[in-house]
Amino acid sequence: MSVHPENPIIVALDYADARQALEFVEQLEPGRCQLKVGKELFTRSGPSIVEMLTKKGFRVFLDLKFHDIPNTTAQAVLAAADCGAWMVNVHACGGRPMMEESARRLRDHGHDTLLIAVTVLTSMDDIQLRQTGINASPAEQVMHLAALTEQSGLDGVVCSAQEAVMLREALPLDFKLVTPGIRPSFAEKGDQQRIVTPAKALLDGSDYLVIGRPITRAEDPMQALVLIEQEIATVRG
Repeated sequence: MSVHPENPIIVALDYADARQALEFVEQLEPGRCQLKVGKELFTRSGPSIVEMLTKKGFRVFLDLKFHDIPNTTAQAVLAAADCGAWMVNVHACGGRPMMEESARRLRDHGHDTLLIAVTVLTSMDDIQLRQTGINASPAEQVMHLAALTEQSGLDGVVCSAQEAVMLREALPLDFKLVTPGIRPSFAEKGDQQRIVTPAKALLDGSDYLVIGRPITRAEDPMQALVLIEQEIATVRG
Protein backbone atom coordinates (compact mmCIF):
# COMPACT_ATOMS: atom_id res chain seq x y z
CA MET A 1 0.00 0.00 0.00
CA SER A 2 1.51 3.31 -1.09
CA VAL A 3 1.46 6.20 1.37
CA HIS A 4 0.48 9.76 0.50
CA PRO A 5 3.69 11.79 0.02
CA GLU A 6 2.45 14.90 1.84
CA ASN A 7 2.54 15.48 5.57
CA PRO A 8 -0.60 13.61 6.68
CA ILE A 9 -1.11 15.18 10.12
CA ILE A 10 -4.12 17.44 10.71
CA VAL A 11 -4.33 18.86 14.24
CA ALA A 12 -7.91 19.38 15.44
CA LEU A 13 -8.28 22.80 17.05
CA ASP A 14 -11.14 21.91 19.37
CA TYR A 15 -11.03 25.19 21.26
CA ALA A 16 -13.87 27.45 22.34
CA ASP A 17 -12.48 30.68 20.89
CA ALA A 18 -9.82 32.20 18.67
CA ARG A 19 -7.63 33.35 21.57
CA GLN A 20 -7.17 29.82 22.91
CA ALA A 21 -6.61 28.40 19.42
CA LEU A 22 -4.04 31.02 18.45
CA GLU A 23 -2.14 30.64 21.75
CA PHE A 24 -1.86 26.91 21.09
CA VAL A 25 -0.88 27.33 17.43
CA GLU A 26 2.10 29.47 18.44
CA GLN A 27 3.67 26.24 19.74
CA LEU A 28 3.55 24.52 16.32
CA GLU A 29 5.47 24.85 13.08
CA PRO A 30 3.37 25.38 9.92
CA GLY A 31 5.37 22.98 7.77
CA ARG A 32 4.83 20.10 10.17
CA CYS A 33 1.02 19.83 10.12
CA GLN A 34 -2.32 21.11 8.89
CA LEU A 35 -5.04 22.48 11.20
CA LYS A 36 -8.74 21.66 11.49
CA VAL A 37 -11.28 24.31 12.42
CA GLY A 38 -14.66 22.91 13.44
CA LYS A 39 -18.15 24.22 14.09
CA GLU A 40 -17.70 25.70 17.58
CA LEU A 41 -14.49 27.58 16.86
CA PHE A 42 -15.77 28.86 13.52
CA THR A 43 -19.17 29.88 14.91
CA ARG A 44 -17.58 31.84 17.74
CA SER A 45 -14.74 33.35 15.70
CA GLY A 46 -16.00 33.56 12.12
CA PRO A 47 -13.99 33.44 8.87
CA SER A 48 -11.25 35.54 10.43
CA ILE A 49 -9.88 32.49 12.30
CA VAL A 50 -9.23 30.75 8.99
CA GLU A 51 -7.60 33.86 7.58
CA MET A 52 -5.38 34.32 10.67
CA LEU A 53 -4.21 30.71 10.64
CA THR A 54 -3.54 30.86 6.91
CA LYS A 55 -1.46 34.02 7.32
CA LYS A 56 0.66 32.13 9.85
CA GLY A 57 1.48 29.62 7.11
CA PHE A 58 -0.90 26.80 8.03
CA ARG A 59 -3.21 24.94 5.68
CA VAL A 60 -6.70 24.86 7.19
CA PHE A 61 -9.32 22.12 6.93
CA LEU A 62 -12.66 23.87 7.53
CA ASP A 63 -14.82 21.10 8.98
CA LEU A 64 -18.37 22.49 8.75
CA LYS A 65 -20.10 19.60 6.90
CA PHE A 66 -22.30 21.72 4.64
CA HIS A 67 -25.68 20.17 3.70
CA ASP A 68 -28.34 22.15 1.87
CA ILE A 69 -29.81 22.66 -1.60
CA PRO A 70 -27.15 22.63 -4.36
CA ASN A 71 -26.81 26.40 -4.88
CA THR A 72 -26.69 27.23 -1.16
CA THR A 73 -24.12 24.53 -0.45
CA ALA A 74 -22.01 25.49 -3.45
CA GLN A 75 -21.96 29.13 -2.37
CA ALA A 76 -20.96 28.14 1.18
CA VAL A 77 -18.14 25.97 -0.18
CA LEU A 78 -17.01 28.86 -2.39
CA ALA A 79 -17.07 31.23 0.60
CA ALA A 80 -14.88 28.80 2.55
CA ALA A 81 -12.38 28.71 -0.31
CA ASP A 82 -12.45 32.50 -0.61
CA CYS A 83 -11.44 32.87 3.04
CA GLY A 84 -8.43 30.60 2.48
CA ALA A 85 -9.56 27.08 3.41
CA TRP A 86 -7.27 24.36 2.04
CA MET A 87 -9.93 21.68 2.53
CA VAL A 88 -13.69 21.87 3.13
CA ASN A 89 -16.40 19.23 3.48
CA VAL A 90 -20.06 18.58 2.74
CA HIS A 91 -22.49 15.79 3.66
CA ALA A 92 -22.64 13.17 0.90
CA CYS A 93 -26.28 12.47 1.76
CA GLY A 94 -27.04 15.89 0.26
CA GLY A 95 -26.92 14.09 -3.07
CA ARG A 96 -25.04 14.11 -6.34
CA PRO A 97 -26.38 17.42 -7.73
CA MET A 98 -25.31 19.20 -4.53
CA MET A 99 -21.81 17.70 -4.62
CA GLU A 100 -21.34 18.21 -8.36
CA GLU A 101 -22.43 21.85 -8.17
CA SER A 102 -20.07 22.50 -5.24
CA ALA A 103 -17.13 20.99 -7.13
CA ARG A 104 -18.03 22.91 -10.29
CA ARG A 105 -18.30 26.21 -8.42
CA LEU A 106 -14.79 25.76 -7.01
CA ARG A 107 -13.35 24.96 -10.45
CA ASP A 108 -15.14 27.87 -12.14
CA HIS A 109 -13.62 30.29 -9.64
CA GLY A 110 -10.11 28.87 -9.99
CA HIS A 111 -9.81 27.38 -6.51
CA ASP A 112 -7.73 24.29 -5.80
CA THR A 113 -9.38 23.80 -2.38
CA LEU A 114 -9.89 20.11 -1.63
CA LEU A 115 -13.58 19.20 -1.42
CA ILE A 116 -14.41 16.07 0.54
CA ALA A 117 -17.60 14.52 1.91
CA VAL A 118 -18.82 12.98 5.14
CA THR A 119 -20.64 9.69 4.58
CA VAL A 120 -22.01 8.25 7.84
CA LEU A 121 -21.17 9.91 11.15
CA THR A 122 -18.99 7.65 13.26
CA SER A 123 -21.44 8.01 16.15
CA MET A 124 -24.20 6.24 14.19
CA ASP A 125 -24.91 2.52 14.42
CA ASP A 126 -27.37 0.18 12.68
CA ILE A 127 -30.28 1.18 14.92
CA GLN A 128 -29.75 4.90 14.42
CA LEU A 129 -29.45 4.47 10.65
CA ARG A 130 -32.73 2.53 10.54
CA GLN A 131 -34.39 5.31 12.53
CA THR A 132 -33.56 7.63 9.63
CA GLY A 133 -35.12 5.22 7.11
CA ILE A 134 -31.88 3.63 5.90
CA ASN A 135 -31.86 -0.17 6.10
CA ALA A 136 -28.27 -0.68 4.98
CA SER A 137 -25.55 -1.36 7.53
CA PRO A 138 -23.21 1.56 8.35
CA ALA A 139 -20.43 -0.07 6.29
CA GLU A 140 -22.72 -0.57 3.29
CA GLN A 141 -23.98 3.00 3.47
CA VAL A 142 -20.42 4.35 3.80
CA MET A 143 -19.37 2.42 0.69
CA HIS A 144 -22.42 3.59 -1.27
CA LEU A 145 -21.95 7.26 -0.37
CA ALA A 146 -18.17 7.18 -0.87
CA ALA A 147 -18.68 5.82 -4.39
CA LEU A 148 -21.28 8.52 -5.05
CA THR A 149 -18.83 11.14 -3.79
CA GLU A 150 -16.13 9.93 -6.17
CA GLN A 151 -18.60 9.84 -9.09
CA SER A 152 -19.61 13.41 -8.25
CA GLY A 153 -16.05 14.64 -8.79
CA LEU A 154 -15.04 15.32 -5.21
CA ASP A 155 -11.53 14.74 -3.87
CA GLY A 156 -12.26 12.30 -1.05
CA VAL A 157 -14.21 11.42 2.07
CA VAL A 158 -13.93 11.48 5.82
CA CYS A 159 -13.87 7.88 7.07
CA SER A 160 -13.23 5.92 10.22
CA ALA A 161 -10.08 3.85 10.52
CA GLN A 162 -12.23 0.71 10.29
CA GLU A 163 -13.52 1.80 6.87
CA ALA A 164 -10.21 2.84 5.31
CA VAL A 165 -9.18 -0.60 4.02
CA MET A 166 -12.57 -1.21 2.39
CA LEU A 167 -12.61 2.19 0.71
CA ARG A 168 -9.00 2.10 -0.43
CA GLU A 169 -9.54 -1.26 -2.16
CA ALA A 170 -12.67 -0.04 -3.95
CA LEU A 171 -11.80 3.54 -4.94
CA PRO A 172 -9.02 5.20 -6.98
CA LEU A 173 -5.69 5.67 -5.24
CA ASP A 174 -5.83 9.46 -5.62
CA PHE A 175 -9.20 9.62 -3.83
CA LYS A 176 -8.36 11.08 -0.41
CA LEU A 177 -9.27 9.32 2.84
CA VAL A 178 -9.31 11.61 5.87
CA THR A 179 -9.41 9.67 9.15
CA PRO A 180 -10.29 11.14 12.57
CA GLY A 181 -9.88 9.47 15.95
CA ILE A 182 -6.19 8.58 15.58
CA ARG A 183 -4.28 7.79 18.77
CA PRO A 184 -0.45 7.65 18.71
CA SER A 185 1.10 4.71 20.56
CA PHE A 186 2.39 7.03 23.32
CA ALA A 187 -1.08 8.48 24.08
CA GLU A 188 -3.34 7.19 26.81
CA LYS A 189 -6.19 5.05 25.62
CA GLY A 190 -8.73 7.00 27.67
CA ASP A 191 -12.33 6.07 26.89
CA GLN A 192 -11.50 4.79 23.41
CA GLN A 193 -12.01 1.04 23.09
CA ARG A 194 -10.77 0.70 19.52
CA ILE A 195 -7.82 2.92 18.76
CA VAL A 196 -5.73 3.10 15.61
CA THR A 197 -2.17 4.38 15.55
CA PRO A 198 -0.93 6.77 12.85
CA ALA A 199 1.24 4.06 11.31
CA LYS A 200 -1.65 1.56 11.15
CA ALA A 201 -4.00 4.14 9.64
CA LEU A 202 -1.52 4.96 6.87
CA LEU A 203 -0.89 1.28 6.15
CA ASP A 204 -4.66 0.80 5.91
CA GLY A 205 -4.88 3.48 3.23
CA SER A 206 -5.61 6.78 4.99
CA ASP A 207 -4.09 9.90 3.45
CA TYR A 208 -4.69 12.40 6.25
CA LEU A 209 -4.92 11.76 9.99
CA VAL A 210 -6.97 14.04 12.24
CA ILE A 211 -5.40 14.08 15.71
CA GLY A 212 -6.64 16.18 18.60
CA ARG A 213 -5.99 15.64 22.30
CA PRO A 214 -2.69 13.71 22.00
CA ILE A 215 -1.24 16.95 20.59
CA THR A 216 -3.46 19.74 21.94
CA ARG A 217 -3.29 18.50 25.53
CA ALA A 218 0.37 17.51 25.49
CA GLU A 219 2.75 19.39 27.78
CA ASP A 220 4.96 19.93 24.73
CA PRO A 221 2.76 19.85 21.59
CA MET A 222 5.73 20.11 19.24
CA GLN A 223 7.43 17.15 20.87
CA ALA A 224 4.20 15.15 20.55
CA LEU A 225 4.14 16.05 16.88
CA VAL A 226 7.74 14.87 16.49
CA LEU A 227 6.90 11.54 18.13
CA ILE A 228 4.01 11.07 15.70
CA GLU A 229 6.30 11.89 12.79
CA GLN A 230 8.67 9.19 14.03
CA GLU A 231 5.82 6.65 14.12
CA ILE A 232 4.86 7.59 10.56
CA ALA A 233 8.46 7.26 9.41
CA THR A 234 8.38 3.56 10.33
CA VAL A 235 5.91 2.87 7.50
CA ARG A 236 7.18 5.42 5.02
CA GLY A 237 10.68 4.11 4.86
